[in-house]
Amino acid sequence: MHSIGLIGGTFDRFHAGHHALLLTGLEKCQKLEVWMTSDILAQAKNSQILSWDERAAELLDLIGKDLSPSLSLHLLEDNVGPAPTHLEAGAIICTSETRANCEEINLQRQHNGLGELEIIQAEHVDAHDGKPISSSRIRAGEIDSEGNPWIPKNSRQGVITLTKEIESKLKDPFGILCEGPEDDLSVAILGALEIAGDDASPIIGVGDVTILALQQVGRNADIGLIDEKTQREKWHGYNDINQSDFDNILNCINPPGQLTPSLLNACEIAMVNFHNEESTLIIVDGEEDLAPLFLHPLAPIGSVVLYGQPHRGVVLRLTGIDSKTRCRRLLTAFDSA
Repeated sequence: MHSIGLIGGTFDRFHAGHHALLLTGLEKCQKLEVWMTSDILAQAKNSQILSWDERAAELLDLIGKDLSPSLSLHLLEDNVGPAPTHLEAGAIICTSETRANCEEINLQRQHNGLGELEIIQAEHVDAHDGKPISSSRIRAGEIDSEGNPWIPKNSRQGVITLTKEIESKLKDPFGILCEGPEDDLSVAILGALEIAGDDASPIIGVGDVTILALQQVGRNADIGLIDEKTQREKWHGYNDINQSDFDNILNCINPPGQLTPSLLNACEIAMVNFHNEESTLIIVDGEEDLAPLFLHPLAPIGSVVLYGQPHRGVVLRLTGIDSKTRCRRLLTAFDSA
C-alpha cells in the first residue's frame, strides 16, 4: 500500500468513470493527490468545461463523505504536474489513454535520480451502448454521468401521447422569455441571441415564425423545425422561409399532442448533420410544438433552443444537464401506445 498516489485530469462533468478511477487508486494508496487541470488549460481544450471551482465542488460532493478525506485537490498547470520530482508519492493512476504520459514521467524521475512510480491503470466504465463513459460524450449530449441515454425507451418503442398532467407542466415558458411585438418577432429574436452570446451553437429554432425571424436578422438556424402553421392555424408566411438556406431538408410525421419515432429520427439526423457542420430544416407533417422535449436530450451542452410564445415573444433555453433531466422525466411520463 502506497502512502500517496498521484492522479491528474480535467475531471469535468464528474461521472462513473472518474469515480472508478479514484476507487482504483484508493485500493493501493492511502491518500490520493488529485491534480485538476487549471481553467486556462481546460478552456483552451473546450469552452464548455466547467470552472476549476465547479469541478472541484462536484467531485467532492459526488465522491461522498467517506472517501473525500482520502483526497486532496490541487491545481494542475501543465501536462505533468509535480510527478517528475515528487518525493513522497509511490504510485500514479491512469487510464489506457494516459499511460504513455505516466511512462514518460517515470523516465523524467530516473533522470532526476528518483525511483519509478507504480503505474496503476484503471479500466474504463462503459455506457449503455458499450462505449466508454467520458466527459466529452457528456458535453456532446450523448449520455448522462452514469452512461445512461437521455432519450427514454418508451420514445423509441413507438408513438407516445401527451397526458393532461404533462400538458399542465408545459404551459409556462421553459426558459427565458424575450418579449417583443407580435407583428415583428425579430425584436425578441435579437434579444434572445444577445443573451445567448456570439459563440452559442447550435442555434435550434422551433416554429415557422421563429425560423423566419432568425433568417430576417441574418442568423439562420443550425437546426430548424416548421409545420406551416402558427398557433395551430395555417400560416402563409411559411412561404417566405428560404429553405435553400439549409444544407439538408428532412420530412417527418408527428400528429398534434404526440411524439413519434419519425420526429425523433429526424432530430437525431439533424444533430449528426450539425456535427458535420451542416444545417438542417425539418418539415413536420402535423405539429412540432413538443419537439423541444426531444431536442434538449439530443443536443450538446450549451445548445440554444428558441421557440415562439404567442402574443409575448420568444423563449430561449440553453441545453444543460437540468434541461436534459427534466425532458427525460417528462418523456417517461407520456402515455405509450
